[in-house]
Amino acid sequence: MADPILVTGGVRVPASALTIHAVRASGPGGQNVNKVATKIDLRVDLAAIEGLSEAARARLRALARNRQDAAGRLVVTSQATRSQAENLEAARARVADLIRAVLVEPRRRVETRPSAGTRRRRLAGKKRRASVKRGRARPDQGD
Repeated sequence: MADPILVTGGVRVPASALTIHAVRASGPGGQNVNKVATKIDLRVDLAAIEGLSEAARARLRALARNRQDAAGRLVVTSQATRSQAENLEAARARVADLIRAVLVEPRRRVETRPSAGTRRRRLAGKKRRASVKRGRARPDQGD
């Protein structure tokens, strides 16, 4: 059985929420790639993660939306190295990083309006650009 993933002091992924499969990796590696299952397929039950607030859990679901299997588990794969143990650690680290990212509550954007000077400079730049383009146009043919 796998060890739990400790994200922070209060947040952890219990071992029961992890499903680990070792499969054969793709890519170069000679005979080794055909014999040894070094690629790690780590699946995490998002509902079983302990210590997450509901807001953080919702952010995690949104962030992991495209990386879920049919059962709603987060799927993380790693085949960066030829070592199964190193790939497992890399996958576990990616899960921890993902969870750490959702623990930080995003700052709300304060809506502001552009100043009059900014608006004036923007329009002046647009007029300059339009005149440059007008200068490149073919002169009208007089009939």
